Amino acid sequence: MNHPVVVDTIRGMREVVAAARAAGKSIALTPTRGALHEGHLAHVSRAGELADIRVVSIFVNPTQFTVAADLERYPRTLEADLEKLAGVDYVFAPSVEEMYPAGPTETKVTAGKVGSLYEGASRPGHFDGVLTVVAKLLSIVTPDVATFGQKDAQQLFLVKRMVADLNLPVRIETIETVREADGLALSSRNRFLSTSERRAARTLSAALDAAASAGSSGIDATIAAAQGALMGEPLVELDYLKIVNPKTFLPVDDDYRGPAIAIVAAQLGSTRLIDNETLYLG
Repeated sequence: MNHPVVVDTIRGMREVVAAARAAGKSIALTPTRGALHEGHLAHVSRAGELADIRVVSIFVNPTQFTVAADLERYPRTLEADLEKLAGVDYVFAPSVEEMYPAGPTETKVTAGKVGSLYEGASRPGHFDGVLTVVAKLLSIVTPDVATFGQKDAQQLFLVKRMVADLNLPVRIETIETVREADGLALSSRNRFLSTSERRAARTLSAALDAAASAGSSGIDATIAAAQGALMGEPLVELDYLKIVNPKTFLPVDDDYRGPAIAIVAAQLGSTRLIDNETLYLG
């Protein structure tokens, strides 16, 4: 298969889009930060089913990193990524200067209350940066559909809400979490885990499975089951474990019954991991 055409300017990407539209082609966008793995490739595969032209953006967005060291150590693997994307039509890989020619934009999309919770509490301003760059990418590529992963459940909720609130003409397609054989959710951060941390990381998905199994017994039993699975692993430093309402992404009340999402974040050494699972509280 041919490698994708790499486009590194906004003007160039808009010319590609104009030509595709003139030919009556539909467009799917998969936004990424690069360091691609099988989870990303599941997005790319689904995008090929949804539209005529597939565009994958690769951009490490500085405005969503709240710790400079995290930005510096984020892997940049463009050549390897292009090998994995054989068959994709276009890769939009702009520089930071192309996306932010005058530095971080004064105009921002704000994530509101939900954006300040959970991941937002640990990384203030993170979701404002995410939503702002997603809005820019959607404006540049103007896709018919864009793929986002269930693994980043809070981000997915906020992106969908932004699209609805701002009446953006794009459909958001949810891609289910892709996991290793032992249950660990695929993430570019997994490469930073030591052997012992990698083994310990399995307890995150085990805790979520325990929560889902206990859902019929109510919220207290659900949280207790998940905490029980985590307590036996000393390498896992829990940040949060919450059960949220999918419609609001706020914690459910004690008497809530219905669909819910269990979300978890933990630190393993220098690496932060997140995961989630849909469940039903009975």
